[in-house]
Amino acid sequence: MTIVNDRDRHRFVIDENGAEAELVYELDGTSLRLIHTEVPPQFQGHGTGGELVQAAVDWARTDGLVIVPRCPFARRWLREHPAAVDGVEVNWSAGS
Repeated sequence: MTIVNDRDRHRFVIDENGAEAELVYELDGTSLRLIHTEVPPQFQGHGTGGELVQAAVDWARTDGLVIVPRCPFARRWLREHPAAVDGVEVNWSAGS
């Protein structure tokens, strides 16, 4: 599964056989706002949404960004996988 950070369209995307799963984000200074995760039926149940959120976490870790999880799926995934965000600041209050 290859994840691409499509910075022009502000999203992480997985494209497989013409179907796309995406995590839409906004970058504002050092804040990486996770806005919306969309996973089509053929990707569901394979951890695709989590892989997209992990890609955002990895970017935040590399570039010193603060994650602001506004997307309900991303918020839930981050809370359920606290080890994934070790060393990354998450602004929970700004995400609601």
